[in-house]
Amino acid sequence: MLVQVSQPPFGVRGGAGAVVRRTAVRIGALFSGDPSHPDHPAFLEGLAALGYVEGRNLSIDARFDGGHLDRLPVLAAELAAAPVDMIIAMGAVHRRAAQQAAPGVPIVFAAVVDPVAVGLVAEAGRPDGNATGVTTFDPDEAQEGLRLLRTLIPDVRRLAVLGDAGVPDALPNVARAAAAAEGLIAQVHLLRGLDDLEDAFAAMRAARADAFVGLGVPIVRVHGARIAALAWAARLPTLLARDAAAFGPLLACGTSFAAASRNVAKLVHRILRGERAGDIPVERVVRPELVVNLDLAREFGFVIPPAVLGRTTHVRAAG
Repeated sequence: MLVQVSQPPFGVRGGAGAVVRRTAVRIGALFSGDPSHPDHPAFLEGLAALGYVEGRNLSIDARFDGGHLDRLPVLAAELAAAPVDMIIAMGAVHRRAAQQAAPGVPIVFAAVVDPVAVGLVAEAGRPDGNATGVTTFDPDEAQEGLRLLRTLIPDVRRLAVLGDAGVPDALPNVARAAAAAEGLIAQVHLLRGLDDLEDAFAAMRAARADAFVGLGVPIVRVHGARIAALAWAARLPTLLARDAAAFGPLLACGTSFAAASRNVAKLVHRILRGERAGDIPVERVVRPELVVNLDLAREFGFVIPPAVLGRTTHVRAAG
C-alpha cells in the first residue's frame, strides 16, 4: 500500500533518530499478518485523531509479514530502499529487522512486551539511539490471568503454553514464572511455523494438559482462529491475550496491543515535529481487560464465579 502525496515540510531536524526535511513525509511500516490485522486500522485511527490522513497529508508504505517472521529482513530492506523518513515496527522482531535495514532512520515500535528486557532500548526513560515506542508490559498480568483461570477451574495443574521460536524468550520466561507462582506446571511449546501446530497439540494431549495458554506472540496473534479451534478440539480451556478474544477462547485478558497502537501516532507526531526518537521516553500503556466467553464456559460445564465476573469487562455470548 503506497500513496505518495505532497505536503508542506515539517519543521524537523536531521541526524540519527530524527526525520530529515523533505517535501513529503513518507512513513514505512512493518505489520504482523495482513491489512485486516487490528494493529493496522488502530494505527491509522491514531494518526487520523491527530490530523494525519493517508493520501492527504502523508504517505504510508506498509509491509505485512503474513505471519512469516522470516520475511521481515526483506520487507524492511524494501522500506529502507524506498526510502522512508520513519519506520513503524509492530513487534520486537519487526523492530530489529528495521534497525538492521535502516540504522539511521527513526523507529517507533509497539506490540512489544518489555523493550529493555529484550534489548530494544537501553532505558525506557531515555531510549537513546534512533528508536522509541509503546509497551503494554505489566509484570503482574501473566500471573493475574493464571489466577483467574485457576479460580474458574480449581483443578487445573498442568498448563500447555504456546509461544513463537522466532521472538525473544521474555514472554515464555514470564509465563513459566507466573505458573510456578500459582503452583502450576507449565510445558512451553515454541513454534517455528504453522507446520509445528499439529505436533504441538499432540504433545499437549500426551502430557495430559489441563488448560492451554497462548502467548501474545505473532504466530498466535495472526493464526489465533486456527489455534483456538485446535484447543477446542483437544477440549482444552484456553487463555489468550486480549486482542485474541475474537478467536473465541474461554478467557482473554490483558491490555490490547491494538489499542496501544493508537498511541504510536502520538510518538510519530512528536518526531515529525522535530524531537529525536531516542530522547522520547517509551510510553507504557496498561489498560487491563478481561473477556469471558459464556457460551464456551457453558460447553465445558463451568460456572463463572463472582471473583471472575467481578473482573470481567466484556462477555461473549450468542444472541
